[in-house]
Amino acid sequence: MLEFLAMGGYALFVWPAYGATVLVLGLAVVLPLRRHRQLTRELELIAIQHDQSQII
Repeated sequence: MLEFLAMGGYALFVWPAYGATVLVLGLAVVLPLRRHRQLTRELELIAIQHDQSQII
């Protein structure tokens, strides 16, 4: 197991590369989901304001 973790002496290069990959892929999922949620809230507020202006 330790030999696997040492990656044949290249662990200092391999593990940070894995970490950077996981970080980038995670951000590629999380950031668009957050933006979608934000835009949905903004559109709901615009729709509410539009509906209220139609009543007056």
